[in-house]
Amino acid sequence: MNIAIVGASGAVGQEFLRVLDQQNFPIENLRLFGSARSAGKKFSFRGKEYEVEELTHDSDFSGVDIAFTSAGASTSKEYASTITRHGTLMIDNSSAFRMDSDVPLVVPEVNGEDALNAPRRIIGNPNCTTIQMVVALEPINKISPIRRVHVSTYQAASGAGASGMEELEMQMKQLSCGEEVTVKKFVAQLANNVIPHVDVFMDNDYTKEEMKMYHETRKIMHSDEIKVSATCVRVPVLRSHSEAIWVETESPVSVEQAREALEKAPGIVMLDEPAEAKYPMPVNLAGKDPVYVGRLRKDLASENGLTFWCVSDQIKKGAALNAVQIAQWLLEHGAFSKK
Repeated sequence: MNIAIVGASGAVGQEFLRVLDQQNFPIENLRLFGSARSAGKKFSFRGKEYEVEELTHDSDFSGVDIAFTSAGASTSKEYASTITRHGTLMIDNSSAFRMDSDVPLVVPEVNGEDALNAPRRIIGNPNCTTIQMVVALEPINKISPIRRVHVSTYQAASGAGASGMEELEMQMKQLSCGEEVTVKKFVAQLANNVIPHVDVFMDNDYTKEEMKMYHETRKIMHSDEIKVSATCVRVPVLRSHSEAIWVETESPVSVEQAREALEKAPGIVMLDEPAEAKYPMPVNLAGKDPVYVGRLRKDLASENGLTFWCVSDQIKKGAALNAVQIAQWLLEHGAFSKK
């Protein structure tokens, strides 16, 4: 396959390179694109050095089979036609096209077949918090349709990019030295704190991040019946998001039924031995591929309810890995059989 990465210098762009290598993705030719500021930077991949090209409207993507894009929504919107005009498939990590009716929004473990219908040659990679949640919801939904989801997220600094991680690390050093804390990336000091504010607030007093979880979940799971209420919180963790999830199903689902389904589901690892203090924690799971689920139990406030805890690396499964898995799913199902 001939592959391009747009936004190659960023945290997710660099993760694309690692994931493509780890997944042994078949690559014949690789091209890297970035801003004028990033152009000329060089990165190694499988023993060969590649130089970042500046992305312009004259950039030629002819011959590129798949472009993984992670350069922000405004860049994706501006350059989508440039990238796709010769038939390149754009798998976009931004929010630019996720809710467009003619752009599939795909998590392979849930709705991989949607990727086969991409009339604009664009596939949306969902928001990181949505991806890990729907992977965990799908096995339960197959037993009995889910009607309500309440979720509280505990989102790592890396969700705000490399600069988010750098600010948290800097703040921790400043606190340890008794210095004044620098606040630039987040709305408040993140070190030794939690901030119930991820993305901008909307008219209904939910944040954009929280509304993404509402709308994206319904689109991915093909259900207007699922209602999602989210509270998204930034926590002083470097990498990997955590979520506390409460689900209410149409008919009762026992803990035993849910556990069996989750254990068998692709992309999930059950880590659920609370008596032994074994449950998912971000400090242990950064850099890992799966969605980890634990603390599974009956919801005491709902007869048809279950509650559980899940953790996943949002740069891996929540971004680069999911995008690469979309490409793998398409390859496995003959979408590029001409190759």
